[in-house]
Amino acid sequence: MTQVLDRKLLESLVCPVTRGTLVYDREANELISRNAGLAYPVHEGVPVMLPDAARHIDD
Repeated sequence: MTQVLDRKLLESLVCPVTRGTLVYDREANELISRNAGLAYPVHEGVPVMLPDAARHIDD
């Protein structure tokens, strides 16, 4: 089951690598940093904002 993240939480989060904006991918349940090329996982509604926990994405 995919949980929806709180909108205010999403608005306040930034990529820890670039300090840039994040886009929530509801299907993958990840926060995407296009500038860093990273996807941060969301576990049980909690974003895991650790660069080591993120997966690299290809454009």
